[in-house]
Amino acid sequence: MDSASFSFLFFGLAVAVAINLNRGRVWRSTVMTVASLYFLYALEKNPLAYLPLVGFLALGYLAIQCHRRGWLRVPTVGIVAVLVAYVWLKKYTFFPEAILLHSVYFTLGLSYVFFRVMHLVIESGDGGEMASRIGVFEYLLYTLNFTTFISGPIQRYEEFARDQFAAVPVELDVATVGLQLERLVRGFFKVNVLAMFFDILRQDALLYLTHPASAQQRLESGFTLMAVYPLFLYCNFSGYIDVVIALARLMRLRLPENFDRPFSATSFIDFWSRWHITLSTWFKDYVYNPLMLALVRRVESISLQPYLAVLAFFVTFFLVGLWHGRTSEFLFYGLLQGGGVSVNKLWQVVMAQALGRKRYKALAAHALYRTLARGLTFSWFAFTLLWFWSDWAGIRSIESSLAVGQWMAIWAAIWLASSVLLGVWEWMRSGLLALRVMGEPILTTRYARVVYASALGTAAIFITLLLNSPAPGIVYKVF
Repeated sequence: MDSASFSFLFFGLAVAVAINLNRGRVWRSTVMTVASLYFLYALEKNPLAYLPLVGFLALGYLAIQCHRRGWLRVPTVGIVAVLVAYVWLKKYTFFPEAILLHSVYFTLGLSYVFFRVMHLVIESGDGGEMASRIGVFEYLLYTLNFTTFISGPIQRYEEFARDQFAAVPVELDVATVGLQLERLVRGFFKVNVLAMFFDILRQDALLYLTHPASAQQRLESGFTLMAVYPLFLYCNFSGYIDVVIALARLMRLRLPENFDRPFSATSFIDFWSRWHITLSTWFKDYVYNPLMLALVRRVESISLQPYLAVLAFFVTFFLVGLWHGRTSEFLFYGLLQGGGVSVNKLWQVVMAQALGRKRYKALAAHALYRTLARGLTFSWFAFTLLWFWSDWAGIRSIESSLAVGQWMAIWAAIWLASSVLLGVWEWMRSGLLALRVMGEPILTTRYARVVYASALGTAAIFITLLLNSPAPGIVYKVF
């Protein structure tokens, strides 16, 4: 049940029905606890495999209580302890092999548990009231909640507690139920139809590129391989997020949104405010903001201060990239993410100084500039993902399949094609949303949504049963 499968959907809907049998806080929390424990059991039936996770959770709770009671005079001790324990359990390659655990143990979901635990440890170190309200039961239900366990979204404790432990549950009317069922269908279609389709294209392209084929086939395959993976990843991940957000809402929990049309972004900074939003927001709050504050306090030169954000962006998004994996490929992926965002910020600073803020703002709003910037953003993200899904041996094999000039032509073609296609998509979307009836866009009316969801649902079920093979697993569950 670790993907947006039929079994996961039926399980989530059954839990939603059970939770809504009684509006009491104790009942809702009990059902969610039982469901989360069963979900973990379905993922791994060997209880010994959970011992490292149990130890990690115990360490986090101990750090929270030490901060709360003032036993740790330096709050960073607890933060460092949790961080070291996490990278040790994830077996980052900079740890000596001899000190790692060599037994097989359960790590699925650990990265998202880490964010929730670290959030609580940091907030308790700041002396907030939140830590004083967290008992063992609340802590475990928050960190192990099955709706966010596998791949997020990363929810803050105060948001979780506001709904889960409320005396009066969040309202759930017929219209809301209808919207969530539509979102379930949309998410299932993304994961099990669109993502599968894009993954088949990617695998076929990789096969042609790394095996004997004509020069024309290799060029086409290189283009397809690089251009399709971002679309696959978006459908795979955002589709799963659609499913869990909808299921949680039916359980009277409101999870934060994690995507906001990321391929509409006209800069790499804007992209990361739309892609995996809860991840970038977490790093913004706990890395970027404190780092910027520290730099501003230490650098008195007003002329240098605009450039401090360039450094802060690089460090923040280097860590974002490094979080995704423990190997040197992800170290390089982090360098590319941090480099892309920091160069983007440097461009903004330099252009604003050269043209003036007003003229640069006018340039950035120009249709052609936005179109080309949108395509460049997509192309850079596609390029960085090569270190996300492949290893050095695979990258060398792909790189050697074509000459440098051919790869440059492919990336130029991806930039041009994505600029045009995404620009056309934005134009079509704006035009369709401008068509209104009774003051509401036609496409968002209840009747249009029913037709849309019914068509997607029918197609998803038919294609899934016809192919009779599971869709690719949720990529972000392994991080």
